[in-house]
Amino acid sequence: MQRILVAGSSGAGKTTLARELARRLDLPYVEIDSLFHGPNWVPRAEFVDDVDAFTCEPGWVIDHDYSAVRHLVWSRIDTFIWLDYSRAVCEWRVIKRSVPRSVLRRELWNGNRETVWRMLLDAEHPVRWSWTHHASKRVDFEERVAAPEHAHINVVRLRRPRDAKAWLRALPSPLR
Repeated sequence: MQRILVAGSSGAGKTTLARELARRLDLPYVEIDSLFHGPNWVPRAEFVDDVDAFTCEPGWVIDHDYSAVRHLVWSRIDTFIWLDYSRAVCEWRVIKRSVPRSVLRRELWNGNRETVWRMLLDAEHPVRWSWTHHASKRVDFEERVAAPEHAHINVVRLRRPRDAKAWLRALPSPLR
C-alpha cells in the first residue's frame, strides 16, 4: 500500500481514516477538498495540476476522487479503501459534522465556512449530497472496482465503522 484512495459517501469518515492511514504508513496526505475549493467555494483553476503533481509522487493517501481528476487518481492507485456505509450512518455523521461547523463558523479551506442556509438550500452541500448521491456512488464504485483495467488494485471494502476501526487497528503501528 503506497498510493491509496480512501472514498465513500459524504460523512463516511474519509478524511479521518485517510489522515490516520497516512500517519501510520508514514505517507504524505492531502485533503482533496482543500485543493478543489478556492475562496467563496469557487473551484481552483490549479486543482487538476495540483492533484497531478501530488499523485505523481511514489507514495500518498488521498481522500476523494473528484470526476475532474478521477482518471489521474484511479490510474495511479494501488489500493482503494471503500467506506461503503449505510445511507443512515453517512447522513447522521455528515449532519453531526456540519451543524457545529455552521453554528461555530469554523473555517474549512481557503476561507470557506459552512452556513446553515447553505446546508438547507444548496444541493451541493454535503448533507444534501450524501442523501441524494448515496446509491449512485455505490453503483459507481462497484462498476469501477469490477472494471478489467482496475484488476491490479487492492480493494478494501469496509461496510461499517467498526470494520474500519478493526482494519486500521490491524495495520502496523506508526514508526514515529
